[in-house]
Amino acid sequence: MQERFAAVDAHLGRLVDEDAALVAARTAEDVSRPGIEVSPLAGKLLFLLARAMGARRVLEFGTLAGYSTIWLARAVGPAGRVVSLEIDRANALAARRNLEAAGVSAWVDILCGSAADTSAKLAERGVEPFDLVFVDADKASLPTYLDRAAALTRAGALVVIDNVVRGGRIIEVEAAASDPHIAGVRQALDVLASDPRYDATAVQTVGVKGWDGLALALRT
Repeated sequence: MQERFAAVDAHLGRLVDEDAALVAARTAEDVSRPGIEVSPLAGKLLFLLARAMGARRVLEFGTLAGYSTIWLARAVGPAGRVVSLEIDRANALAARRNLEAAGVSAWVDILCGSAADTSAKLAERGVEPFDLVFVDADKASLPTYLDRAAALTRAGALVVIDNVVRGGRIIEVEAAASDPHIAGVRQALDVLASDPRYDATAVQTVGVKGWDGLALALRT
């Protein structure tokens, strides 16, 4: 089935117009974990979500080579701002090169360090609230990231979390006991189900990235 999932993604890919800068970011090898960026279809989805809601300020947890960052930066345009949090300095340097090649680096800030720490500093500084938050960083810290996102967004903002199905393993209690990423996703979903600051849903996906899914939460 995985081959069929990938083939359907390829067929649907004609809806996505990737230029050389996007392809370079998506296929970058000079990062800590090549190949874990969002798919082209998911990148275009982020672009359309940001455009549809008129987002001007976007916060991203996890930069890698900057693939999703480019999509988000192009959505907000030069009058907007994207702040991306990346723990690995080499990844941040690679992303910066890709952002420059894409022509969007002037309105993107990459903050290096633990996303839990850098997001806390943003909250302490009282920065202007964000309109959209995309979370694609380590899943063990998702509950912390959700708390930060609530503190850093306006009412009506959208929070999108990637990789929340993980091949269906989120329903395996035993897996959660041994895998902190699955445990983090399960805890984050508990937060979204009970925290009055969020109104959320989730969608399972299949495709070139396998079986996974997105959670989407409105900041109330």
